Amino acid sequence: MESPRDILKRHGLHAKYSWGQNFLGDAQALEDIADALALRAGEPVVELGPGLGHLTRFLAATGAQVTAVERDRDMISVLEKEAIPGVRVVAGNAATVDFAQVAGVPQVAVVGNLPYHLTSSILFQVLDQRAKVSRAVFTLQKEVVERLAAEPGTRDYGLLSVLLGLHFGIEHLFTLESHLFHPPPKVDSAVVRLTRRASPLAPVVDEERFTRVVKASFAHRRKTLLNSLKSDRTLATPEQYVKALETAGIDPMRRAETLSPEEFAALERGLGPLAEGA
Repeated sequence: MESPRDILKRHGLHAKYSWGQNFLGDAQALEDIADALALRAGEPVVELGPGLGHLTRFLAATGAQVTAVERDRDMISVLEKEAIPGVRVVAGNAATVDFAQVAGVPQVAVVGNLPYHLTSSILFQVLDQRAKVSRAVFTLQKEVVERLAAEPGTRDYGLLSVLLGLHFGIEHLFTLESHLFHPPPKVDSAVVRLTRRASPLAPVVDEERFTRVVKASFAHRRKTLLNSLKSDRTLATPEQYVKALETAGIDPMRRAETLSPEEFAALERGLGPLAEGA
């Protein structure tokens, strides 16, 4: 397989550092990523930021219907010239695209080697579009994957661990050392798989309020849960937070990183029904 360096040279291009372009050209790693999606022949998959098309080729080899969403016009030109069979290239922003709509189907698998600066935006897109996403496999900064897959009570456990964990199974699959990329990033990467649950771990009254509860809880990690929650007075009064914690059976002196997604859901439900017009 031709290396990223050689493909860039052949097309007279260079990696754009400001775009966070680090191209993975290791055949074994690419095969492992494609295998992690377990694609079926004819199944639609959206690849975010295909770049030079290295992973794209492995995805297409499964017989899946690949829609490659790329923002960089230079990369689009490369992909069009390479003309990978079974791949449709679409110009678009991975951080804002509607995954199912761009593929023209009701549900898709999603995959990509994500630029570090777009990671949170894309993960929140997956969360918002979860009804249309069966599963996702992403290459991310290693420490981000460690945070996503962290268990309650650990230092790495945080906001996205909870929000994604309510709706997806999260698996840290394997690590990719920096030298496997061109140009090599300053840190190692890792591959994570998100598999949508048949139903959430626990019910919530309102998804937006659940997100706000979790964000407020982690707003001040060194503070107790109750004191952190009080940072969002627009969501509830201190008295309402106390009552919600009591209803949920949660000690207000605990810290946010000790609560499971199910406990956060119980806390949100403890706030009661939404007010009229909320």
